[in-house]
Amino acid sequence: MGVNKDEEKFVKALKRREEWAYSKLYDKYVPMIAGIAKSYLGIDDVSDVIQEVFVRVYKGIKKFRGDSSLSTWIYRIAVNVCKDMMGKYKKHKEILTDFDSEEVPYIEPKSSSSPVESMISELTLEALEGAMDKLSEEDRLLIKLRDIEGLSYDEIAHIINKPVGTVKSRLHYARKRLSELIKDLI
Repeated sequence: MGVNKDEEKFVKALKRREEWAYSKLYDKYVPMIAGIAKSYLGIDDVSDVIQEVFVRVYKGIKKFRGDSSLSTWIYRIAVNVCKDMMGKYKKHKEILTDFDSEEVPYIEPKSSSSPVESMISELTLEALEGAMDKLSEEDRLLIKLRDIEGLSYDEIAHIINKPVGTVKSRLHYARKRLSELIKDLI
């Protein structure tokens, strides 16, 4: 996989702690990190996750070797932060709660033929989130990374540290479970 030339220059600027690079990094990756945190933790207030991911990126960028793309490396950090937070919440028996109750617009699906995305067009975001919340953390994460973020199976395997075959199998069953939940809503 590795890093392309533009990304290589960007990573070097991050390693030199150039302000413009961190500004660009923040603008580019906050939505992705927030999306992972929301799907993994099932909450909307993900500012703690975002902050922790960027702290880890800042501290770890000098060790980034480019074995994977920068985005894959950051995805993996985000997943690890979410796992850490979930473990902390479970350890302290805290309940993750979202008190945000805004009117939710209809989803505009990407032009893709994903089995999940074909059903999404008939749902509101709120209904979809309700169905997603009923899935396990891993199922939500796999669907988010593949069907929403569009990552390859190889990238997902690297992020969650599982073999590609396992990713494909687990994603298949996660989609099947989500499909059943969605059918109940339609």
